[in-house]
Amino acid sequence: MPNTVFITGATSGFGEACARRFASDGWNLVITGRRRERLSTLKEELQQHSQVHAIALDIRDQQAIQTAVNELPESFRDIHTLINNAGLALGTEPADQCDTEQWMTMIDTNIKGLVMMTHALLPALKKNNSGSIVNIGSVAGSWPYPGGNVYGGTKAFVKQFSLSLRCDLLGSGVRVSNIEPGLAETEFSVVRFNGDQSKADAVYEGMQPLTAKDIADTVFWIANRPAHVNINNLEIMPTQQAWAGFAVDRKK
Repeated sequence: MPNTVFITGATSGFGEACARRFASDGWNLVITGRRRERLSTLKEELQQHSQVHAIALDIRDQQAIQTAVNELPESFRDIHTLINNAGLALGTEPADQCDTEQWMTMIDTNIKGLVMMTHALLPALKKNNSGSIVNIGSVAGSWPYPGGNVYGGTKAFVKQFSLSLRCDLLGSGVRVSNIEPGLAETEFSVVRFNGDQSKADAVYEGMQPLTAKDIADTVFWIANRPAHVNINNLEIMPTQQAWAGFAVDRKK
């Protein structure tokens, strides 16, 4: 019987790449996302390799999460791996100039959605005394930058939540990992800049960023480690990205 992976935010970026990677190895998939048409197209593609159950939902809707989990078909209830991928960044303005609705959207998606999905699936994950939770964090959770404010705060939460969840699940056989990608060229920046493709392209100009496939391959590797091995935290950057120096305000 193939393992089953549950992937949030599967209609683009890391989530879509993870769905393809796990499907190529014959895993059963539960894929979720807001964009119903994209979800349907992806399901049709992946069914050539795997059994796929698609659920159109907004990760911010707590009732929809619980309903989706409660109504999983019997053949998809034995969840081995949860990939908490759904998330986003909105805007890069300084804190005093931000749209606070964007702040709330990031908090509701990156924090509330992630913890509620995790909570809803914990009984299934613990049932077999094995399995994995892979949370998609960000280098922004460790390394601040101007305009990162709430987005960085949400990813710092994901990091600490992952570590604490590890403590809570000790002895259950369920592993918890936090993956922290650096610059990766997906739809991430297009969303962040409200659909402005030129601004998104400028983020990656003159360098080779990570790809969604790079992260999907890493997540797949983590999920397939021997049962006694847990990857706690993994930070991944492109070779052409590193840390900047401290900012100093020098008055003249």
